[in-house]
Formats: sequence, C-alpha cells, structure tokens
Amino acid sequence: MAASTIRSRKLTKTYGEHTVVDRLDLDIDAGEVFGLLGPNGAGKTTTILMLLGLVEPSKGKIEVLGLDPRWHPLEVKRNVGYLPDAVGFYDPMTGRENLRFTARLNGLEDFEDLISSLLELVGLAEAADQPAGEYSRGMKQRLGVADALVKGPSVLILDEPTTAIDPEGVVEMLALIQRLAKEEGVTVLLASHLLHQVQTVCDRVAIFVRGKVVAQGTPHELAAVDKSGNIRVEFRLGGEPSKGRAALEALGTVSGITAGRAPGSWVADLHSESLAPAVSGLVSKGADVIGVHRLDEDLESIYRRYFEIEEAEEEVPV
Repeated sequence: MAASTIRSRKLTKTYGEHTVVDRLDLDIDAGEVFGLLGPNGAGKTTTILMLLGLVEPSKGKIEVLGLDPRWHPLEVKRNVGYLPDAVGFYDPMTGRENLRFTARLNGLEDFEDLISSLLELVGLAEAADQPAGEYSRGMKQRLGVADALVKGPSVLILDEPTTAIDPEGVVEMLALIQRLAKEEGVTVLLASHLLHQVQTVCDRVAIFVRGKVVAQGTPHELAAVDKSGNIRVEFRLGGEPSKGRAALEALGTVSGITAGRAPGSWVADLHSESLAPAVSGLVSKGADVIGVHRLDEDLESIYRRYFEIEEAEEEVPV
C-alpha cells in the first residue's frame, strides 16, 4: 500500500495543563478528501498549524509527504497549499495581481498562463481584473484556493473554507474541492464544523471532540458502527411477529430490539462480526428471513452520538 501523504502518531499539543490536541493518529492517502469534523475549539486549527510546521508539537510524530514539518518546514510549505479561515488579500490589487504577487514570492517565472488557468479553475476568469476589495466573501475564498495552488502543491489544507459565504458560493466551493481531488489528484484536508458539507465531499472523516479523534472512517463506516463496535441492523422476518422477535432474542448476540417501520421488521444492535452468524442462527431456528440491512445515519446524527458518548465519559461525579 502506498505511503500516507499525511501521517501522525500520538500527536499532542498542550499549553500548560490544557491539552488542545490529544494523541492524534491520522493516515491520509494521496488524492483523497479527508475531513476534520468538530466544533470551534476542538483542535482542528492547531492540528493544521502543526502539520504546516507553524506550531511545535508537545509530543508525538508527524509526517507530511514523508517530511517532519519540525525539521523540514520550508520543504513542507513548498508542497502544501493552505487556505486559512480568514483569508486576506491586497484589496486595491486585482485578483490577477494578487496571484502574481504570490507567484513572485514563490520564485516562479513565466507564470501568466498558470495564473489564467487557476482563475479559470476557480471560476474567477471574468472577475480576474477587478480589485479584490470588490470581491464577495465567496469570491475571496475561491481566490484563496487559487492562491494556495499557485506553487503547484500536492496537498491542499482548507480551514473552514465555506464559513460566511452564500449558498451558491458554498456549492461552488464544494464542487471545486471535489474537482481538485478527483481530476487534479490533489490531496485535500478539510477542517470544518459544518456536518452536511463534510459529508458531501469527504472520502473519510475524523470526528474531533475536545482535542481527541473519537471516530474515524468513511461516513458509511461511521454510520454503521458505533464506538463499541456495534452495528444497527433491520431484520425483516415473515410469519407471526412475536415469533420473529422471540427468534432474535434467542440468539443471545443481539440487544435493544425494537419494532421497525414495516410489518414484521425488527431493528436490533449487534457486533459487526456477529451479523452473518445471526442470520444463520435465525435460519436454523426456522425463521423466515425476508431481508437484512444495516441502517445508516446522516453525519449529524453520527457526530451527535459520538459527542454525547465523549461528554458522558468526561463527566466526573461530584
């Protein structure tokens, strides 16, 4: 398997007695869109700054494109584009002029064609020669993506890229993120507290709560398996409903059995490794198994579940 583009092991950042990022393990593959999902203050921005070599970790290991940002900060910055939460430009200068300024800072030559193609990529070709001060927030965010791409990075880190922009701008930004990953092969790390947007574009997600990643995987995996390794499954069984429930209860591997929406259906929790044996057990007991499928949640429900679990575990009895 190819090496991870971004990799961390037990990455930790503390300020005094306050732990901002707590033993973070990450593996982000080339060309994927990876979401860091959590509320403001969860540790997302601190994690990003450590990846960029702008903040020194307290403990742990970190690699970006095979380099440790602590010892190779300039090399990392040359290969990583970064769009901060509050992006700023020289307002009297046009969008094109701002990109020229960035190109010169990065020591590029013959960059006019590159700048034109980037402005086209982010949908600002027609506004390229307008002063950046006249741009909307969404336009500035898209100019920020172009600015981060001027040096041709293989990794793009976006910190809350859709905050305070209009719905149309959000759609355009999300489409741009997907295009960069799928068509340009850019690895995208997206930090956000906006659940639906993360679910829309991310291949995998890490859920942040109080500096800890409490769950990590595809949205489907997070929906199917809870923190204890259990999955929620709907069983559709023929025959007398009471007999169907009795057959489920007799298995001994399911819990929390409740009636499903359809007649003869039951929703139960069981360990993911127990699903196939459970179906076999029902059949051996003579149950008429019509259908079996796992129930997915949307990302908002998933996040709420993990957040509540972590909150409960953090409570200290008085």
